[in-house]
Amino acid sequence: MSESTLPWCIIGAGPAGLLAARALKRAGIAYEQFEKNPDVGGIWDIRNDGSPMYESAHFISSKQVSHLPGYPMPEDYPDYPNHRQVFAYLQAFAKHYDLLDGIRFDTAVERVERDGEQWVVDIGEGEPRRYAGLFLCSGNTWDPNLPDYPGELSAESFHSVRYRDAHVFEGKRVLVVGGGNSGCDIACDAATYANGALISLRRGYHFIPKYIFGTPTDLFAEGVKLPFWLEKRIFKLLVKGLVGDLTRYGLPKPDHALLESHPIMNTQVLHHLGHGDLAYRPDVARFDGNTVHFTDGSQDQVDLVVFATGYKVTYPYMDKTHFEWIGKYPDLYLSALHRTYDSVCCLGLHQTDGGAFDFFAMQADMMANFILDKRRNPERAQRFSDLKRTDRPALNGGLRYVRSDRHATYVKKSVFKKHCERIFSDFGWQRFASV
Repeated sequence: MSESTLPWCIIGAGPAGLLAARALKRAGIAYEQFEKNPDVGGIWDIRNDGSPMYESAHFISSKQVSHLPGYPMPEDYPDYPNHRQVFAYLQAFAKHYDLLDGIRFDTAVERVERDGEQWVVDIGEGEPRRYAGLFLCSGNTWDPNLPDYPGELSAESFHSVRYRDAHVFEGKRVLVVGGGNSGCDIACDAATYANGALISLRRGYHFIPKYIFGTPTDLFAEGVKLPFWLEKRIFKLLVKGLVGDLTRYGLPKPDHALLESHPIMNTQVLHHLGHGDLAYRPDVARFDGNTVHFTDGSQDQVDLVVFATGYKVTYPYMDKTHFEWIGKYPDLYLSALHRTYDSVCCLGLHQTDGGAFDFFAMQADMMANFILDKRRNPERAQRFSDLKRTDRPALNGGLRYVRSDRHATYVKKSVFKKHCERIFSDFGWQRFASV
């Protein structure tokens, strides 16, 4: 079979996989979809092995700004839904758009190989299947990144991907290592349930409240229509006025300007620090049994260490050499499209300052249009293929992000969306999933 008659393969049925399916279905592109778990939802189904969800987990961005395009969250949902509500919402989305019949559940992709211009996918049942291309939607928050500190740790420890319920902290002195949104959530759980709770941060961070003047922060920011340099100054003054001097809580002064690192949307941490239920510690220097030595020379005895230290980008079914890498992230055009292969789209790897779902939809639409152009308008398809190989637009909005793996491919959401909209306009492309 030729590439034009073969279906496409979608691996994963979380939010990214569902949006990829909706885009291909609306574009009239044949596809087959595989999900290793028994239901849709991906990371939002806490029952799944590898889900990073925990009972206190809520949406970081608000439902008003971060719902799936064209499908608002229920009116009776709170501004920041919990993980069970988001999971139910994804189930409803899949049912509403008749996506369930196109998904093979309880089916893990074991191996993906390239054969000429085609992809051979092995799901462990006889003859491998052939596809014109791939949508890799298996996520990037399931393979834990564990730091390598000197010494031996005899206290109990685990990565945050294994954390589910705060009762595990009862009767223990707990150290949470890591200052991302999950790390801060877990530290707050420990502050409530543990005998003692510590949070170790490598640097000073900015803490952004979830509400400004009673409005969800991201919704408030979307309503501000000012030049970015002025918007940044105003936002800085607002956060400073609402949050105050972080050193009063025992935290270090941030070593970067506001918005130059992924935002920590959690001021509950400050509440617990201010009440003495949580204490700050700098980075870990080494372990010695159940004693943790920190870089400032202090030390503490702990019973449990939770490493909220992020994740590795892993496609276990695919040879890593199919990609060029920037730090721990593959080098992709607009965080999604393979620069060399015209038949690979990776959804869910973006790093930005806002919600994710509209990113997935726009990237899926871009790939769906490219597929159609390869069939119907080869000249335009070649023009886009050439663009994605070499185009490296500045999408940081003038910000200088913190030097780290996470920020190596980081973009400012509003700048990214405007750039993508220009591409849709320049190429005369349609919208399938992003409306």
